[in-house]
Order: sequence, then C-alpha cells, then structure tokens
Amino acid sequence: MATGWGSLLQDEQQLEELARQAVDRALAEGVLLRTSQEPSSSDVVSYAPFTLFPSLVPSALLEQAYAVQMDFNLLVDAVSQNAAFLEQTLSSTIKRDNFTAHLFDIHKQVLKEGIAQTVFLGLNRSDYMFQRNADGSAALKQIEINTISASFGGLASRTPAVHRHVLNVLGKTKEAAKILSNNPSKGLAMGIAKAWELYGSANARVLLIAQEKERNIFDQRAIENELLARNIHVIRRKFEDVSEKGSLDQDRRLFMDDQEVAVVYFRDGYMPSHYSLQNWGARLLLERSCAVKCPDIATQLAGTKKVQQELSRSGMLEVLLPGQPEAVARLRATFAGLYSLDMGEEGDQAITEAIAAPSCFVLKPQREGGGNNLYGEEMVQALERLKDSEERASYILMEKIEPEPFGNCLLRPGSPARVVQCISELGIFGVYVRPRIQDLPTSQGYQMKPR
Repeated sequence: MATGWGSLLQDEQQLEELARQAVDRALAEGVLLRTSQEPSSSDVVSYAPFTLFPSLVPSALLEQAYAVQMDFNLLVDAVSQNAAFLEQTLSSTIKRDNFTAHLFDIHKQVLKEGIAQTVFLGLNRSDYMFQRNADGSAALKQIEINTISASFGGLASRTPAVHRHVLNVLGKTKEAAKILSNNPSKGLAMGIAKAWELYGSANARVLLIAQEKERNIFDQRAIENELLARNIHVIRRKFEDVSEKGSLDQDRRLFMDDQEVAVVYFRDGYMPSHYSLQNWGARLLLERSCAVKCPDIATQLAGTKKVQQELSRSGMLEVLLPGQPEAVARLRATFAGLYSLDMGEEGDQAITEAIAAPSCFVLKPQREGGGNNLYGEEMVQALERLKDSEERASYILMEKIEPEPFGNCLLRPGSPARVVQCISELGIFGVYVRPRIQDLPTSQGYQMKPR
C-alpha cells in the first residue's frame, strides 16, 4: 500500500508550485463548492478540498468493491421490502431516537394507507477502508452504506483530470495514464432517467429536494445536467416549498407548481436539523404519492446504523437473501465487527469491552452526514453516561478499522498546502431500479454496474 509519493513530498518549493497548478485545474474542471460565507449564492465560489496526489487502491480490492456492490443493491432493496425486519430491528432504537422514530412513523402511515408508487429507485454509496492485517496485507471493510443523498458523484467525476494534470506536469505520464476514468454522476443520472421512463409520463419532472444554503450545489448540478441532456427536466425545491405548493390528485399523483412529478430525488432530509413540523408534513406528502422516491422512506431506514449492525448477525443475510450463498459470502467478507447496545447481557458485554479497549471501537449514533461518531476518551465518557440508560439503544458499537497511513499533501481553501499522514476511504456508488414486486414476473430488478 506504499504510495510512491515520498520523495515528491520533500521538496517544498515544488509542492507549492504544483499546488497552485492543481488548484487552478480544479477550478477549471469544476471541482467547486460555494463558500461558507455565501452558501446560498454562486457569485463567489472556491475549490473543494482535495489531495495533491491520487491515492493508490489495490486493484483486487477495487474489483472486490465493484463486485459486492451488486449484492449490496439487492440487500438494501430486500431490507426495504421487509417491514417485519425493519420493525423488529428498530423497535428499541425508535423508543430513544426521535429522528428515527419520526421516519418510522411515516413508514407505518404509508404502509397503512397502501404504497402508491410502483417503481423503486436506489442510489446508494458504500464506503470502505482497507484494514491493515498482521501479515501486511489489506482487507476491504465496510464503514457504512449511504441510502439517502449519497453525495460527491459529481465532483468525483471531475477529480481524475486534476490528478492526471499534476502527474503530467511532473512528467509521470505512465502513472497519469493509470488513473481510472470515473463518472458516477452519469450512472446516477441513468438510474433516475430509468425510473422516470418507467413512471410513464413524458411531461413529468424530477423534483430535487435541496436546502437553500447548499454549498455542494455543483455536485448536484452535475446530475441535473446529465438529466437535461436526456431531455428530462429537474425542478429544485425545498421542503417548505412542497408544504406550500405541493399537492396530490385523487390517484395520488404528485404535483409541484401544477407540474406532475415522476421522481423525487432527496439531497436533503437525512439529519434532524433538516426537519421542522412543516417539513415533516411535506415528507409525508411526498411519501404518500405515487412518484418514485429516491429514497423511499423504507430505503432510508434500511441505511440506518442499527440495520447495518443487525445485518452482521449470524444467519441474518441468509434470511434476507435466501438461496444466494455466493452473494452472502461476498457481503459478509466486507463486514467489520458490529455490536448492539440494546439493554441486556449482549449490550452490557459490548460496553464493557469498549471501555476496556477504547482504541479498538467506534461509537456510532443513527445519523448521516459525517462528524457524529465518538472515539477514544470521548467514547468512554459517553458509554459511562449511557451504560445504565435505555438511550444507549440509539447507538451501535463498531470495530475500529486500522488502515495503513500514507503521506500526501492536503489542499484546502484559505490554508497553506500541508504534507500530512492520510488514510483512504473508498466510496462505490450503486444504482438499482425495479418495478413493484407484484407487477414483476420475477423479483429481479434493473441494475447497473457502478463504474
């Protein structure tokens, strides 16, 4: 896993010049964010943080990640259809986690009324690190799977050109040629386009739910532009707009500003702070409609940390994916240790082990968006506070993955270029589209290889 950039990181003058060229190329390629000072405006933008040099990934692990993504697509879809599994798995969590409870309440209301949508779309991203084994080899281990607002497909489509440019400037043309082409924004758009096609209304729109203060808008625009190239029009709205101007007709078709909506693509709605009482009402309206939701509420619940932990239990994958032993083996090979903190002996033992060896564990709440996990002494303090409280059921414990660090140069707006030790996280996007099971001759859905 050595990167080969060691000698290049020693020449500060060369690094400064390379950094200037890399930043200019990133701006030219569209590796962009709105600024934190003006998150609602594109009048002034900057580049998204990135590394000066590309990170090396063992080809065998990359191919493994590609191959298992098909299995994760099937697994997420299977979980989303299994109402009994979701209810049993989340029963303790929803008692103490209000956000998950709100999502689950909408899920129950939709089931009670009857699911109106007949096409289902998943755009997910499975994130991995490379566990360093005792013999020096590396193993692919999953951190999490994101089933709502899986981001950076757009910016990731533009960064290979930046890294090729840096290596070409250095005269490393052979290394530059080895950087793989990467266009997840096109694949994500293809999934939305297929769902739009199956919905069956040529004049219907794609409704993208986003925040007004959205720094990552260029990542989203990349997908919008891919759709427009296919003559599929996107309208951007906030939850508040849906509450004020969204409506359902007698067939539960969704309309926004009198325009029919075929697909609802959520780039908002994955954190408690995204919801007011009004926004919860808007989410329910969307879920009740026959528009294709990406994700629908059940698929969002399938991506919770508690579900991830339960899927690691012995025999659980075999129940959810019967008759697919090869897929089960591929999935299980990527699992790190995951431990329930539900009240009882199992949870007590997990807490005891984590307090005794805090460097070996991570404490995770039921949250997306990053920055929520607890490590080391902070984790120990939280576990001491939680160990006798039912609130602990709103968390899980995970084995801490230990990748091999490597040197690289970090480029961030407003900060000087810094040579630091880094660790890699690999994200693989997956797309699936399927008609409602009762409308299919078999239970197989449309899938695409997440290249």
